[in-house]
Order: sequence, then C-alpha cells, then structure tokens
Amino acid sequence: MTMTGDRRANPLGTEGSSAAEPPTARDAVNQMVEAGLLDQLMSQVDAGELALTGDGGFLPEMIKAVLERGLAAEQTAHLGYEKGDPAGRGTPNSRNGTTPKTLATEVGDVALDVPRDRAGTFEPRLVPKGSRRTGGLDEMIISLYAGGMTVRDIAHHLHRTLGTELSHDTISKITDSVLEEVKVWQSRPLEEIYPIVYLDALMIKVRDGHQVRNRAAHIAVGVDLDGVKHVLGIWVQATEGAKFWAGVCAELRNRGVRDVLIVCCDGLTGFPEAIEATWPQSIVQTCTVHLLRAAMRFVGYADRKKVAAALRPIYTAPTDEAARLELDAFAESELGRRYPAAVMTWTNAWERFIPFLAFPPELRKIIYTTNAIESLNYQLRKIIKNRGHFPNDDAAIKLLWLAIRDIEDKRARARAKEKGLPANERRAPGRLVEGAVIQGWKQALGALALAYPERINPYLS
Repeated sequence: MTMTGDRRANPLGTEGSSAAEPPTARDAVNQMVEAGLLDQLMSQVDAGELALTGDGGFLPEMIKAVLERGLAAEQTAHLGYEKGDPAGRGTPNSRNGTTPKTLATEVGDVALDVPRDRAGTFEPRLVPKGSRRTGGLDEMIISLYAGGMTVRDIAHHLHRTLGTELSHDTISKITDSVLEEVKVWQSRPLEEIYPIVYLDALMIKVRDGHQVRNRAAHIAVGVDLDGVKHVLGIWVQATEGAKFWAGVCAELRNRGVRDVLIVCCDGLTGFPEAIEATWPQSIVQTCTVHLLRAAMRFVGYADRKKVAAALRPIYTAPTDEAARLELDAFAESELGRRYPAAVMTWTNAWERFIPFLAFPPELRKIIYTTNAIESLNYQLRKIIKNRGHFPNDDAAIKLLWLAIRDIEDKRARARAKEKGLPANERRAPGRLVEGAVIQGWKQALGALALAYPERINPYLS
C-alpha cells in the first residue's frame, strides 16, 4: 500500500509518537562527502591512480565488499552464531570456506567468494545459487536489444565498456526471457468495441533456411472510446495478403472485439472483403495517402506536383457528389488525358474512398489516412534497419514489441524532464501509440454517436 501524507507518521497509527526514518543512500553519500572520503576518492580517479569501473575498479570492488558482507550475514543467520563464536562448537553444522563465483554487473565482472556450510543447506538469497548476473545487467541487455543492436553488437559493447564477457547464447537467452510476456500481451483480452481500427504491414527480412526472405509484419492499432490508441497485436507472415488479414480480424474477434465502426487500411485487393467477413457492419475506408501514391506511380516526375494539386479538390470536397464532379473534371483535363491510368486508379477505388466524405471535418482528418500507424512503422523501420535480418518470426515479434515499449519509454522520460514548463517551451514528442489520445476525439466521438447511435451508445452509458 502506498503511504500518503506525512512520511514520518507512525505506521502503528498511535498519536503523539514518531519513528525515525532509516538512513537513505543519499544520506550515506552525504556522510562520505562531509568526511572528505569522496573528495579523496575522486582525486585519485582524476590522477589516474584509480579506475571507477572495469577490472579492478572501485565500483566492482565496492559491490564485492557489500555482497560478501551481506552473504556472511546471511550465513550467520542460517547457522545461528557469529564467526569465531565458541557457541558454535559441537553444533551439527558449521562454516566450510568459500566458493569462487564471477557475477556480471552493470559496472563489470565481480569476483565473489560465496560462503559454504558443511551440511550444504545454506541457500543465499542475496546472490542465489546459479545466478551469474544482476538484474540490472539483464535490463541493460534488453534495452540495447530493443534499440536495434544485434547479439554480437551487445556482446562487444559489454566487453568494451564494462569488461564483461557474455556468450552470444547467454545474451540470446536473456532477450528470450521477454517472450512469455510478449505471448501474454499478444493474447490479452481486448475491448468489446473500437470505433476506429488501423491495419497495416511493414516488410522485414527473416532467415529461412540458407536464404533471407522478405516477410510482412502485420500491425493493428485500435482507438478505444476514450480516444486512446493501442497496439492490438503483431503478426508475421510470408506476404501481406487478404487471406491472412482475415485470420487477424478473426483472432481480434476471438479476443473480445465484437464491433468496429471504421477500419482504415490500404488498397490491398480483397482487404475490405476480409474485414467485412468478421465485422459485416464495419465501414472500410481506403487510405487516401495510399491512393495518391498508387495514382502517382503512373505520373512523370515533372508533372507530379501539378497532378497532386489537381487531385486535392477530390479528397477535400464537401460531399461525395462534389468529389465525383472534381474527378470527372480531372479526367477531362489535359493532365487527366495524359495519365488515364491515374484516373482509373481513383475510379476503381471510388466506393472504398468516399465513406469518410459523409463525416464532419473532425472525424475526416482521423480516418482519411493510416498515418496513426504509419508514424509507428517509420520509427520501427529505423530500428529494423540496424538489424539486417532476423533468425525467425519470434525474434522479429520480440524486437518489434520491445521497440514499441522502448520508444514510448524514451518519449515519457523526455516529457517528464519538461514537466512544469510553459506549453510554448516544451519540445518533447508526445506519445507515439500506447496511451496517445487522438486530438479532437470528443467531437469525432460525437459524430460517430450520431451516425451509429444503436451501435455505440450502449457502450457510452
């Protein structure tokens, strides 16, 4: 339970009495400063007579002294008498020397002498049997892995900076420790309704036998009733296809998603039908940005700016009838006659393009593009690029999940540093996906409630 109010309050709740707080680590450091010990230590470091980290460094030796003293105290509590105490004579168990052990830490390897007892019943808790690393080192390795470093890069980095040598297999096992957490996250229950869901995939490289092949990492981002974005899952498959997306939608349904009002996706053939097979009442909105890119493939580089300007009145039209008139006008123009394939691209995707035109501007700018997931994919591509390729699908999902978590942590730390500053002085980026609230969501939700009252109102009460 978290304590509130006066930190010096008596935990027993009796009035008129107080208990002194135990000294903190800061208090111990302050005592060293006042005694002049820290100044003496730093003067030796500055003179090059003493190293702080690495082999023979001050910090590893300090950790060694603290841990060995703690282990000795544990053994004393286990045996019931102090070392050298005559009371221990004739007891069924006694001290039996020490066993050397190397412990990898954040400041380098520490050579410990772990005490033993003759009966072999002493089980240290400070440094458990079989433990070769501190928890902080494991977290450091996982953080480096999430940043895109390979297992070999991490091993080299630890050896160069800390003097710690860990095998590639050990580092791989440390990163694999999060796989169970990933599986729990991937199968967690979801909300019954998500007003908006974005579906998209990014290409990654995975080793397949003796070859490295392209595979598609499918990502789903859902917006809940509070306007908060969540990554619903990550799935890796050989290619991005409508059949696999149908399986993804079915899995989301099995995890509790009963209804989705609007699904935003690219123009993949068969994609809308795959979505409607799971949620028949959903509106499938083709991403306007993807549609523009598809049309621009047929346009010469010199004319691209002109064509983009000519197409803008289509997707900014007030109604679908006005948009159709703008498309017809573009088709009859000189640019339209020069690039009929671009006109055909819009014509073929028309029924999946126009749904967002029926909504007010507050909702239009949320659903006309999949930028909410494209920005996430952009961040993930920067990390994937450092890796080259993955050994298997699980490794890819593990890194993508860790990367998302790491990106959000970095942004949260940057926002924490600027807490309290005026809004015009803040430069830290907002939340990328997890926990991010869509701007203007209150007005957008109101528009959805008016359009689909029987589907969304039961969840709003």
